[in-house]
Amino acid sequence: MSDYQSLLRELPAVDRLLREPLMEDLLQRIPRKIVLQAAQKIVSLYRQKITISSSPGALPEQINLSPILLAEEAAALAEKITAPNLKTLINATGVIIHTNLGRVPLARTAVEALSEIARNYNNLELSLDSGKRGSRQDHLEARLCELSGAEAAVVVNNDAAAIFLALNTAASGREVVVSRGQLVEIGGSFRIPEILIASGARLVEVGTTNKTYLRDYEAVVNENTAAFLKVHTSNYHMIGFTAEVSTADLAALARKRNLLLIEDLGSGVFLDLGKYHLPAEPRVQDSITAGADLVTFSGDKMLGGPQAGIIVGRKDLIAYIRSNQLARILRIDKFTIAALEATLHLYLDEDTALQEIPVWRMLTASSESLCIRANGLAARFAEIFRPGRVTVIEGLSRVGGGALPTAELPTHLMAVRFDPEDGNPEDFVEKLRHGEPPVILRLQQDSLLFDPRTIFEDQEDLLVEAVRKVNQL
Repeated sequence: MSDYQSLLRELPAVDRLLREPLMEDLLQRIPRKIVLQAAQKIVSLYRQKITISSSPGALPEQINLSPILLAEEAAALAEKITAPNLKTLINATGVIIHTNLGRVPLARTAVEALSEIARNYNNLELSLDSGKRGSRQDHLEARLCELSGAEAAVVVNNDAAAIFLALNTAASGREVVVSRGQLVEIGGSFRIPEILIASGARLVEVGTTNKTYLRDYEAVVNENTAAFLKVHTSNYHMIGFTAEVSTADLAALARKRNLLLIEDLGSGVFLDLGKYHLPAEPRVQDSITAGADLVTFSGDKMLGGPQAGIIVGRKDLIAYIRSNQLARILRIDKFTIAALEATLHLYLDEDTALQEIPVWRMLTASSESLCIRANGLAARFAEIFRPGRVTVIEGLSRVGGGALPTAELPTHLMAVRFDPEDGNPEDFVEKLRHGEPPVILRLQQDSLLFDPRTIFEDQEDLLVEAVRKVNQL
């Protein structure tokens, strides 16, 4: 009998793998169908290995057909099949609003609100006062009006949808005037001109890339003009020979010509960033005070809440937007309402917002506190790596997410240096990314960089253990 046939006879049957204690324990947690498929897959893969090893010209290969080994591989495959694709991970990059990593974490009270609403019935569209059907928007409108100073508010599923819905309601079939310097591209290659055109409005560009004056807007107004659209360039900053029209001046011209002013702020900011030594950013309430008829912004950037597009402004215009048939297509669900309401509530007290909303806690973290944390992590990492590889260096964190592009946030980074004998640092980064939990960090030249600004304190033990496991591989 050939070695090939002998190996095939030695290959454990699927039923044999399922009798291993490891697999029996697994069947208590994972459906039998999945475990069976995993075992079948592993047996099939080993059958292929045996076949390949018996091909003419192929070198003989030592193949371990131990039932315990195959059962371990089948169990690992079953675990992988049933593991969620959307996972909690550790963000050690120092990028606070990281779109690829879910933008920003929610405040504890927002998470609790989500959990409570998710496991119970609720009054999503029931007025507890009248006992009749109500509007889901009513749960958020009063708080948004209180914070922004607007007459009314409506919330949809993201800021692009908010811009689209506002334009479709107020300007479909008519012209909307935008400065060339504000025709920005936002995440995922979505561009303001395309969103505007998709809304049914007709784009009219004025000014130049770097300079636009009030007279440029006034020169193009005609009987077909519906609105001015002012877009805050939140994801880039232009310096030098520049000029743009203020919200107040543009609002005054809009009123004079019986037009609307719609302003998109990108990131929704209610706090004064200057107080925290951050670059100036227009606040929502400032745009309302300056005379904008409608203001749109995101819920999951600087606001620190769930993904949402928020529109605040004149009561009559918000009523038209609510009655637009597209409003139902773009509406938010009970989970967004619960998380956003809880987040907005924290803004009633500024100190509470700074402490409880993760994005603000990270934005305002002092370099000194980050230095203490970086050194604490370095001491623990020094026990994992050989002496001299772990250091603490000064660096910069980034806000990210198309917000505050010029902000430089001083931080202290824990650096792990790789020498040639230590292996490939890119391989180490990849293994951390595939770990449990995954760890995402920065690789600069031959050093792994960990920024404590975006690492939660209760994740530090998990981080140390994740690195320890990879270093032992």
